[in-house]
Amino acid sequence: MDDLKFYIVLVAGLVPLITGFIWYNPKVFGTAWMNVTGITPEMSKSSNMVVTFGLTYLFSCLLGLGLAPIVIHQFGFYSMMVDVPGAMDPTTEIGTTFKSLMDNYGTNFRTFKHGAFHGVLAGIFIALPLIGINALFELKKAKYILLHLGYWIITLALMGGIICAFM
Repeated sequence: MDDLKFYIVLVAGLVPLITGFIWYNPKVFGTAWMNVTGITPEMSKSSNMVVTFGLTYLFSCLLGLGLAPIVIHQFGFYSMMVDVPGAMDPTTEIGTTFKSLMDNYGTNFRTFKHGAFHGVLAGIFIALPLIGINALFELKKAKYILLHLGYWIITLALMGGIICAFM
């Protein structure tokens, strides 16, 4: 866990932009999205796209950081041990045991498929409730929820797969 590759989070942060470019394209779900949100092409043109895409990338990187402990099981074990006296010192008994466990099991479940699975679960158990609650108070229909949920499940699956396999 000492050699975390934070550049993977930067790569995974591009996924929502790329997925959104495809998902919200008028030839895919862009027209449906505009209909359920009430956004018009003119409204889109009036926004500052540099700020929009810049902040989207920043938020996406934060999402990647938050997704890492969900898709990489070793984070849980590491976080349990990090404050145990001597656990990070390989000359102590507990440090030797910790190092041995990480050497033997530190790459278990570190595949794209496994990360994508947990990304899908994050979409269902985190994104769905967030989108659903907002939609209820914004008086949006089920189509709105399903449209965004589909995007987030695919996006989180891809991000989770990348993070789990390469971080």
